[in-house]
Amino acid sequence: MSSFPTAQTATELLARVRQQRPRVHCLMNTVVQKFTADGITAVGGIPSMTSSEEEIESFVSKADALTINLGTLDAARRKVIRMALDVANDKGKPWIVDPVHCDYSPSRLDFVHELITLHPTIVRGNAAEMAVIGDVGNALSIQTGPQDLLRGGARSAKIANGHPWMAKVTGTGCLSGGVIAAFMAVESDPLLAAAAALTVTGVSAELAATQARGPGTFEATFLDALDAIDGNDILSLARIEHDEN
Repeated sequence: MSSFPTAQTATELLARVRQQRPRVHCLMNTVVQKFTADGITAVGGIPSMTSSEEEIESFVSKADALTINLGTLDAARRKVIRMALDVANDKGKPWIVDPVHCDYSPSRLDFVHELITLHPTIVRGNAAEMAVIGDVGNALSIQTGPQDLLRGGARSAKIANGHPWMAKVTGTGCLSGGVIAAFMAVESDPLLAAAAALTVTGVSAELAATQARGPGTFEATFLDALDAIDGNDILSLARIEHDEN
């Protein structure tokens, strides 16, 4: 497999996710839990969502990857996130953090900086969030937007797939974080995993938009497209650029 992301890489990794059915544990914004779980399931993963202190160690131990989303953050969720990451790091499981609205709240930004010291595999946020975070250490950095920009070490990539309706449906970004985690579970190279996942979600969005009438119907057709997308779709529609810095 190429060390740089390609449409073929995305096709191969989607097939691997569907074959291996990785378990993804989600400590997730409560507003979008079902949508995220449905998206992970649609691409072939198995989601779990509990944030119970009594259960978190068992669920993370059985998961193949972890996604941390800081929406609807409170003291109890901070505690459970710390517990979950103790387990994930002890067992060498990959994890991604989505620093939702850390540009709004100094205390949330402080928590993001704490999480970065725990060595996430990927930090994924929009331009405003990533600007206030600054250095993400050795993690792969993903800045989302009309084009998703991925930077890790000496490599970078740009994914130009997607559709404007994604910004009008709450949770599409959170869902893509869960899909990235599923791909990280089957591919140890974070850049390849994340680029493949974002290509799959972006192409699925484009396919969904051809069937939808607006944001409301787009949400349902997006899940349908994630379930139905195949290698031919990816190879014909993927828009991936990469560079060596």
